[in-house]
Amino acid sequence: MTVRTPQVWLPAQLTDPTDLPPGMEYARWDGRSAFPSDPAEVEFYAPPLTKDIDVIGRPLPLMTRLRAVQALSSGTDELRAQLDRVPRAVTLCNAGAVPAPGTAELALALILASLRGIPESARAQQGGAWIPQVFPSLYGRSVLIVGYGAVGSALEELLVPFGCAVTRVAGAGRDAPRGPVCSGARLPELVADADVVVLSTPLTPRTRRLFDAGMLAGMKDGALLVNVARGAVVDTDALLKETHEGRLRAALDVTDPEPLPPEHPLRTAPGVLITPHVGAFTSSLWPRLEQLLRRQLSRFAAGEELENVVSR
Repeated sequence: MTVRTPQVWLPAQLTDPTDLPPGMEYARWDGRSAFPSDPAEVEFYAPPLTKDIDVIGRPLPLMTRLRAVQALSSGTDELRAQLDRVPRAVTLCNAGAVPAPGTAELALALILASLRGIPESARAQQGGAWIPQVFPSLYGRSVLIVGYGAVGSALEELLVPFGCAVTRVAGAGRDAPRGPVCSGARLPELVADADVVVLSTPLTPRTRRLFDAGMLAGMKDGALLVNVARGAVVDTDALLKETHEGRLRAALDVTDPEPLPPEHPLRTAPGVLITPHVGAFTSSLWPRLEQLLRRQLSRFAAGEELENVVSR
């Protein structure tokens, strides 16, 4: 009886393939070149570090022996749909808390930049103008974090020096180290009191268009909406209406659609600051992902339960 050696595909960014668990055969793929080995023999797949779901999904229909996929992102909604093309049940794991520090850092940067008028100052600089203005401060503001997971809790830690009054919301109420987490059922009443609303919730059928016209209308005048979750959590047309009327401001790392077309009205909407979905992508991301990959491979080789399982 022939004993098969488990085949593993790893992202090409893993520059040091030494010190990996023995007893498995490893190949690295950059998503552009030819497949490094027969996809039909692969049992563990960690895709290339890319946001292009077509690249990630290209070998999946051929992976007839696939048992586990380790995503390199926290969001896996698109990848879950791609796994429907695999002819067997597969354990899908996300990156858990690995991207959280970078995403929380960007959320704070977006809040500060928007409140303190950095986009306006940058435009004035480019136009050769000198226009001193008084902008709002973050100190003492009420901040509502919608989706209080790894990113939300990391953001709250960054907000501590600003003395913000933080309200936490998740699908179900619970206790957290820094205070109670409110149930999502209370969201309509909670948005009315927040100066800053930060979205860091996963995209699910329940959260798709969660911030629709009604929810946005419930936010207080002059409030700032920050989205570091997924673009489809917000109704783009409704947000455009609120920002064009000057009632709300927005700072977005994610949009719907994405990538945002060059002529999309969101690009020129007043009071809207956009970054191109780069929250997690910092210099500290890859070392943390590499540590996660090595832990997961050790667990996989030993037949142990994997971390951060989101579906089977």
